[in-house]
Amino acid sequence: MKIPDSVLIVGASAAGLATAESLRRKGFTGTLTLLGEEAHLPYDRPPLSKQVLSGAWEPDRARLRPGADLRALEAEFILGDRATGLDLAAHAVETASGRTLRAGAIVLATGVRPRTIPGTDGLAGVHVLRTLDDALALRDRIKPSVRLVVVGEGVLGSEIAATARKLGAQVTMTGPMTAPMINQLGPMVADLLGELHTSRRVRLCLGTAVAGLTGHETGHVTGVRLNNGAVLPADLVVVAIGGVPNTGWLASSGLELGNGVVCDARCRAATGHVYAVGDVACWYDEELGAHVRLENRTNATEQAAAVAANILGADEPYRPIPYFWSDQYETRIQVHGRVPLRAEAEIVDGDPEADRFVVRYTHGGRPVGVVAWNMPKQARLRRQELVDARMRSGVTA
Repeated sequence: MKIPDSVLIVGASAAGLATAESLRRKGFTGTLTLLGEEAHLPYDRPPLSKQVLSGAWEPDRARLRPGADLRALEAEFILGDRATGLDLAAHAVETASGRTLRAGAIVLATGVRPRTIPGTDGLAGVHVLRTLDDALALRDRIKPSVRLVVVGEGVLGSEIAATARKLGAQVTMTGPMTAPMINQLGPMVADLLGELHTSRRVRLCLGTAVAGLTGHETGHVTGVRLNNGAVLPADLVVVAIGGVPNTGWLASSGLELGNGVVCDARCRAATGHVYAVGDVACWYDEELGAHVRLENRTNATEQAAAVAANILGADEPYRPIPYFWSDQYETRIQVHGRVPLRAEAEIVDGDPEADRFVVRYTHGGRPVGVVAWNMPKQARLRRQELVDARMRSGVTA
């Protein structure tokens, strides 16, 4: 396939910027355009729930690159303008401001938007956290002794709970799972994370789904109503129950849409140099034999490098070993690979009693995941076991 002389990246966050940078590193000299819905220059999302929310960082510190580095890309940044349609035949993207942008290759990097609780529009005191503006709005409202309920026990909900507790808020975490981050960590480590939150006086009301919020009669949230009938009093609520891929603008494009933009193993959404990358990309993982979508910072960078290489003719499948981390209180949790629900867990380094350990997860007789708790060096060493297992199975890295 002919290498294009221009690339349009729809989405100017981590995945979009990483694609542009990778293209330049690999020698692409053509025209680069990044279209972003937000008015901000590209910034990093992981610090939003921690350093930015806590006030330790001001917004500028979350920028992914200083201005000089962005200028060195020799790319056009069109910010504060939303993509509204894609014409595959014309290789053109329409925007909310009326622009028509054309390019030889189009990369879709529009990410996700926060999932919300139905019926809460217009109810004051209810927040989500996805953007820099979200983080700043929430930061202004977390005060000592404010009663905060975090709806969601995943990575984001757990991080928000930890940050808010350090700021002095009275924090309750709720959600249908029985322990924080159990889907990402497995029961053993998730139970320890629950104990960590409890030791910091976070109230855990887990194992019950949320039925709705109270306070509609006054216009300001007063509580979270659970399916079991209990009501958790709240002055402030943060909803962290996952994301919805931003694909609505592609509804009439002819692309296959499902859990994101459906792609082949090369992250290609359509012939003729149309790719997807980052949180919105649902690509075919040849190792798993299934389509996969990952929402984490590392995937945004690694998948961007794969997409850039394929735009330039590599024609290689994307085969990551997933990785993410989470900082909560003084604890760093790192996860390499995957943690299936039925995986066998074994502590292979350290000791939970010492607050430093590594758990290896095995499924079908093969190491598939590593979870480290305050042991970064050992986490990297144990990751090699996943690489070696993959090689023995005949899957190249």
